Amino acid sequence: MTGSQPGLPAYYQDVLIVEDDPIIALGLEDTILGFGVPAVRVAASVAKALVMIDARAPDFALLDVGLVRENSFAVAERLAALEIPFAFATGYDADRVPAEFADRPRLPKPCSLDALEAALRRKG
Repeated sequence: MTGSQPGLPAYYQDVLIVEDDPIIALGLEDTILGFGVPAVRVAASVAKALVMIDARAPDFALLDVGLVRENSFAVAERLAALEIPFAFATGYDADRVPAEFADRPRLPKPCSLDALEAALRRKG
């Protein structure tokens, strides 16, 4: 379901997941691959995510706000600077996200399949 066939939604083709919980990361990866997204990469830390972005920028990223001993806002800043769309997946309230990212989509954790699928649809 990559959107190459008429009538099917067009999904981002390369998705980066920034999630420190391996079970959640694996579940998200499997679900996103199941939607037909051909490339899904996972980073468990800000440092790893930034290296992955520098090596190959994704089409879209899904960021867990609260990682072990850090948050993902440095990754969000890099993605915003590169004009790469992203969404936050978090159990935190909206006030835990800096005002500069208030307009970014925020999926509750756990998020529904419909919400995740909608976030992965290529805009425009």
